[in-house]
Amino acid sequence: MILEIDNVELWFKDKRILHGIYLKAKKGEVTGILGSNGSGKSCLLKIIFGHLTPKYKLIRIDNKPITKAFYKTKLVAYLPQQHFFPKNLKIKKLFKFLKVDWQEFSSLFSGFSKYHNSKINKLSGGEQRVIETYLVLKGPHKIVLLDEPFSHLSPHYIECFINLINTIKSSKIIILTDHIYQHIINISDKLYLLENGYSREINDLEDLKFYKYVSENTIL
Repeated sequence: MILEIDNVELWFKDKRILHGIYLKAKKGEVTGILGSNGSGKSCLLKIIFGHLTPKYKLIRIDNKPITKAFYKTKLVAYLPQQHFFPKNLKIKKLFKFLKVDWQEFSSLFSGFSKYHNSKINKLSGGEQRVIETYLVLKGPHKIVLLDEPFSHLSPHYIECFINLINTIKSSKIIILTDHIYQHIINISDKLYLLENGYSREINDLEDLKFYKYVSENTIL
């Protein structure tokens, strides 16, 4: 499966945010999106999912145009930056409803065993992020969009998710962005940089210095 996003043009009032976007993502690969704050990374993920409507866009799967918003289908899962599960929902019901194995999760994240019967709002923000990210990754969706999945997570949990993503990517298209660019560089098979409204495929990490995304003395 190949997902392509092309010809995206996004305006907020009289300011053009995105206007030269092309992105190609394949099943079996992790596609990372880099960019400074305000470059449009989150906007692009919302456009792909269908929660944000740009002036123009063209989305294709296996070269066939897609006209129905992805959020109306079961094909795509999206992890936004903000928490999105109902606060009073018990975690065990959440896993049961989404048909995700709790035992498998709690064996990977052993510190969460005690939360099985807790409500989601009893967890810290970072703990909620762990559950949200895991459920989005382990669901049945063929395309996964992750907006800052590593935010507020400990290095140990980040490493767990990097291993999980590498394990499941053979059956999914995974597109992700994060403000800690080194995580994105390390996990991604393909990289794009959003800069001045354009997407630029990064084939050599030194290009990140050329586009001034990182400083000249940064070790990549």
